[in-house]
Amino acid sequence: MRYSQAFIPTLKEDPAEAEVVSHRLMMRAGCIRKLTAGVYTYLPYGLAAIRRVEQIVREEMNRAGAIELMMPMVQPADLWKESGRYIKYGPELLRFTDRHDRESCLGPTHEEVITDLIRKELHSYRDLPVNLYQIQTKFRDEIRPRFGLMRGREFLMKDAYSFDADDAGAEASYWKMYEAYKRIFNRCGLRFRAVQADSGAIGGNFSHEFMVLAKTGEDTVVACSACDYAANVEKAAIAALAPVQPTTATSEKIETPGKKKVADVCAFLGIKASELVKTMVYLADGKPVAILVRGDREVEPVKVKNMIKAVDIVAASDDEAFAVTRMPPGYLGPVGLNIPIYADQEVMAMGECVVGAGEKNFHLRHVAPGRDFRVEAARVGDLRRVTTSDRCPLCGGAFEMTEGIEVGHVFKLGTGYSEAMGATFQDQDGQERPFVMGCYGIGVSRVVAACIEQNHDEHGIIFPLPLAPYQVMIVNLGINDEKITACAEKLYAELQRAGIDVLLDDRDERPGAKFKDADLLGMPFRLTVGKTFLTKGLVELRERHSSASEEVAPENVAALLRGRIDAAMPEH
Repeated sequence: MRYSQAFIPTLKEDPAEAEVVSHRLMMRAGCIRKLTAGVYTYLPYGLAAIRRVEQIVREEMNRAGAIELMMPMVQPADLWKESGRYIKYGPELLRFTDRHDRESCLGPTHEEVITDLIRKELHSYRDLPVNLYQIQTKFRDEIRPRFGLMRGREFLMKDAYSFDADDAGAEASYWKMYEAYKRIFNRCGLRFRAVQADSGAIGGNFSHEFMVLAKTGEDTVVACSACDYAANVEKAAIAALAPVQPTTATSEKIETPGKKKVADVCAFLGIKASELVKTMVYLADGKPVAILVRGDREVEPVKVKNMIKAVDIVAASDDEAFAVTRMPPGYLGPVGLNIPIYADQEVMAMGECVVGAGEKNFHLRHVAPGRDFRVEAARVGDLRRVTTSDRCPLCGGAFEMTEGIEVGHVFKLGTGYSEAMGATFQDQDGQERPFVMGCYGIGVSRVVAACIEQNHDEHGIIFPLPLAPYQVMIVNLGINDEKITACAEKLYAELQRAGIDVLLDDRDERPGAKFKDADLLGMPFRLTVGKTFLTKGLVELRERHSSASEEVAPENVAALLRGRIDAAMPEH
């Protein structure tokens, strides 16, 4: 492609609306333009990078045995009502009514549509397993879209859905997709981790997120420094502690005038925060529950939600907590509490603790969990947020935390959708059984944004070779010089014949402007044809990632670049 014929509208200044690196650079490099909140037009340069991701995704999905199809973006509300998600999914589901008063929605995902298709078309165990995928536009009505393609309302996604006859088959399908995802992100040239994750609104009982590691990530990844264990911070498991022998001392009420906060109570009583238990009230689907954690810990709401099997969980206000417990804020405690109690496993392992007395200006000390208050065994578990002082539940190694950007998610769904929607097949004994499902998503457009978050410098994008819209940029510094232009044109033709994607900057611009655009666009290699060619007969070859440059004879350029590109591309 010739730059003079391309449509790459670069910007000299950072857009005021851009909050993160990828948003800023994709706007400046002419990759995207905003249409409305969270909705962007993919310009040719940005679309070319997206197409690179699509190609890799298609090749690996096909290699793993998945079959491509395309499903409608507009979906009947009736399907979502069948699955029970029409209300449960929440306000991110954009609902509307057509001219015939039929309720519909814009698809944020396609579990309902694919389940409806399969229940109509597949009826026997002989038809299984099957895995179908698409690459298609999705819409989620985010309350606060931000960060460009990182969290938009409209985005491009690859979603795949597997159907198996039993759990063993579903397990095999899941891990086949897991391995395919690892190959995809390796081929994209990204640094990533696969982490255990919460299944969220999609549902299911097991899932992994694929996180691109970057400082600007919205998610925190917890990884063991000694083994392969990694998890989203909301899912990270904490090893249980051996219980301590309960105290023999009798619980005692002690006055703590005006001491509501953990730090104040501890200072007043001369104890550590780890010796106190916090009692907090949450509303789980509108019903009050009490959560107990140590004073130096924080509740992890996702873990609580999963234990309770709630759709929504929020912290109660002081007024709401008082209304259901009749205990004043700052002095809540589990002794005599009249609402369901859920306790972190660490609390129930304590020999004694300090808790609120349920009475203003008073706490209880020498309280023994299990003796002075009881919690049902089914309501005790890992309910707190992990810290770097915790140890790996698999090997006991130390935890490290880093930021990550979710670019892929694989779910083991089970039979939730197929049972709700009556999607069944006949097994070998002629019995009707629900399909066992899995679903697997990749944010195709987000992969490009995440790639830029991970690969950039103060001058612009640094595209890894697999995702670069063009692999080489030829900069002609002598548009009005016949010899320089002839050399640039010859190189352009030779590189194309060698199967190399090349952009020829044939604009009549100042050298400084051309170099700035080259750095901003971030192509892996830059060939400069200028005065050095006239004086030495050589051209400059510069690598964007390392900034290393060398002078090369024009006749050697094509073979040299072909070899370096082939050597640098991740294996299929």
